[in-house]
Amino acid sequence: MLKVVLGHSDDPDSQAAIEEVLAKCVHDLSDLTDIPPQAAMLFAAIDFDHALILQKISAVFPGIDLIGCTTDGEMSSILGFQQDSVTLMLFCSDTVEIHAGLGCGVKANPLNAAQEAVQKAKEKSDKPAQLCIPLPASYLADGSTTNGGLILEGLKSALGSDIPIVGGAAGDQFRFKTTYQFFQTEVLTDSLPILIFAGDILFSYGTACGWEPMGRRSVITKSQGTVLYEIDGVSALEFYQRYLGDRTPTAENPLAVYEGDSDRYYMRVPNTFDLQTGSINFLGDVPEQSIVQMTDFNREEILCSVKSSLQTALARYPGTEPDAILLFSCCCRRWLLGTKAKEEYQMIKTELKKDIPICGFYTYGEFAPLESQGSTYYHQETFVTLLLGTK
Repeated sequence: MLKVVLGHSDDPDSQAAIEEVLAKCVHDLSDLTDIPPQAAMLFAAIDFDHALILQKISAVFPGIDLIGCTTDGEMSSILGFQQDSVTLMLFCSDTVEIHAGLGCGVKANPLNAAQEAVQKAKEKSDKPAQLCIPLPASYLADGSTTNGGLILEGLKSALGSDIPIVGGAAGDQFRFKTTYQFFQTEVLTDSLPILIFAGDILFSYGTACGWEPMGRRSVITKSQGTVLYEIDGVSALEFYQRYLGDRTPTAENPLAVYEGDSDRYYMRVPNTFDLQTGSINFLGDVPEQSIVQMTDFNREEILCSVKSSLQTALARYPGTEPDAILLFSCCCRRWLLGTKAKEEYQMIKTELKKDIPICGFYTYGEFAPLESQGSTYYHQETFVTLLLGTK
């Protein structure tokens, strides 16, 4: 059995907001189950008093395994899409074990941070891990950023490459200054909080982006980490200028990076560029010898990808009906969609035939496999749907 309840408030006052959220959760718990919640996820806008919010949650649910982060927007089945709100999802089960772990110093040593987080979560259970949800730091107080690809490699190393990893990186409402992560009663930066699900959990996921590849496929011939120097032997800027002319590389035209020789791809968003070297710095690693393709931007296709993500997750779900849905959508999607951003959640709600608790946020990078039994990738500009249940 898995029971999930959630609360969501757009009250700008921190105390009033969390009191509203907790009142809704406590009320719904009394109607659903006698089993107390064992884990929680908190998504909150950047300007709230996060320490106060965590203290209030702990007073009502002492010792709960809670993780969370700040966001670039929140979603739930209570208030839909919001940009200045607090949402809390609680998990209750007598057959599924859900435990939190935390790794610190993720910028300097993401591999160690991932190992630490997984170890802390797994030592609470003797059951093998089935699924991991990470909510890592992205921007730090000194203006630097973490590396989502290295965080993912650390989690794969600690968990084993066959354990799906589905989640998103913390945001700060498009300020790109400091993101915060939550672990139990702590407000942190430069950290990696995770939830690990073990036991009789059923789940599935779907990913989609909506950008259309154009032109021919090419090969990255020189790169280092997130810096792309050459594609097909010409500078990265020259490659982009073939398609964009005098326009500079932006999030409207990310690169599709293909998974081997398949038609599946993940996205890489250009961030900054260097006119002298012709290089482009991307928001994620761009490995040498990868097959890539330029993409084109279309708002309607981006919105349609939400439906595709959900339908893929529903088709893959191994049970009859999920008990909860988590959504992770990229902040670049919200920015490019503008006033249409609210339609992403509306499309999810329209497609569902039953009322299911839904919670999610706009991220600074997404984690998910591209196929049901495949390896996990670090994404940008992607919409990820995660279904959870026991039936």
